[in-house]
Amino acid sequence: MKRSLVFATGNQHKLEEVQGLLGKDFALSCLREVGITEEIPETALTLHENALQKAQYVFEKCGCACFADDTGLEIEALNGEPGVFSARYAGSQKDSVANMQLVIEKLQGVANRKAQFRTVIAYIDAAGNETLFEGKVEGKIIDTPTGVQGFGYDPIFVPDGYVKTFAELPMEVKNSMSHRGRAIQKLVDFLNT
Repeated sequence: MKRSLVFATGNQHKLEEVQGLLGKDFALSCLREVGITEEIPETALTLHENALQKAQYVFEKCGCACFADDTGLEIEALNGEPGVFSARYAGSQKDSVANMQLVIEKLQGVANRKAQFRTVIAYIDAAGNETLFEGKVEGKIIDTPTGVQGFGYDPIFVPDGYVKTFAELPMEVKNSMSHRGRAIQKLVDFLNT
């Protein structure tokens, strides 16, 4: 029998990516499927606090096992920006193209392109117990968005050891070593113990 989990997202790409990582033993529901249509607050200043804030909000609404994630692109030359503000870096409209363009502009003429994606997952079980998981992947930022897979900053992020961006890599390759994939794997390992 499949185990039910609510994932605090309305992002279909993210839902599909995470369902692929969780596998067939889990039935993943998104916010809309449990009647949450309003914007969930993300007012914290760290990825850990934001993930926990979102998971707590969902748990209070539905009272079932759930998890939320928060992901940030952290660029060394920009002192860790955009970080916790990654989705809204270029403004509250959460425009991925504008966000990428702002990163490219800020890195113009900068030699250091080191960056990392970091994901924090907050899981709350049906009894209300909270557990945090983290995953990260290091890489570099390129100047020209390339590829159509993925979402967010994927077209300008090349993971270490690769020549293609996350947006050029097949989903299964990206999931095998991505920040979200690593954090989800820790969640899956925890759920299966």
